[in-house]
Amino acid sequence: MNLKDFLRVFEQECGKNDVKFEEKKAELLYQFMNLILEWNEKINVTAIRDEKEFIVKHFIDSLVIGQLLGNAKNVLDIGTGGGFPGIPLKIYNPEKEFTLIDSVKKKVTVVNDVIQKLELSTIEALAIRAEDLARDPRYREKFGVVVTRAVSKLSTIVEYMIPFTEIGGRAICMKGPSAEQEILEAKTAILKLGGEIERVEKLCINNEFERNVIVIKKIKKTEEKYPRGQGKPAKEPIQ
Repeated sequence: MNLKDFLRVFEQECGKNDVKFEEKKAELLYQFMNLILEWNEKINVTAIRDEKEFIVKHFIDSLVIGQLLGNAKNVLDIGTGGGFPGIPLKIYNPEKEFTLIDSVKKKVTVVNDVIQKLELSTIEALAIRAEDLARDPRYREKFGVVVTRAVSKLSTIVEYMIPFTEIGGRAICMKGPSAEQEILEAKTAILKLGGEIERVEKLCINNEFERNVIVIKKIKKTEEKYPRGQGKPAKEPIQ
């Protein structure tokens, strides 16, 4: 797909999904897509290889939560994979600081290559586990917004997200159609970690797939024992 076709398709998809189309930023997204698809020939970064599908399921799906970032100065993306939703959100919010983390080193190598080649500033990508980074006082309870996209069950992922969120900040979880049951299972954990569910937004991307966006407000400090290590948030969710 050439740049002209990309801009045409991306603008159409923005119009369908209430995302503002900005040509200069779209040009960066085009470069980003090509870099990821090029890397995909070497390592498995994404299962999505069709450009139209890439635009909808990676770019539009990332950008639909843009308005939820509000006035937050900094954003943490946990389990970023190939840089989603962190890099599209960074491109659309250049004034905000972004930290992207993933435990898979080769994916972080790809993300850092993208950051360098797109010449993005005030953004870092780290190959580290969330439970390890959460022990670092430079990161713990320091983010206005923490985001995840389709990472683990809600009762598990909130234990990694909320310890990074500053009091008054928000943890934003992007989930699929099973969100209602996950919310019921995670309510106790959210409260114990110092959060409360502020709202749930149901989005239908292109009338193709449902995206539930769960917004959790941090209302009090998280106990130092969280997040637990050794995979306990998944094996033994907070009850």
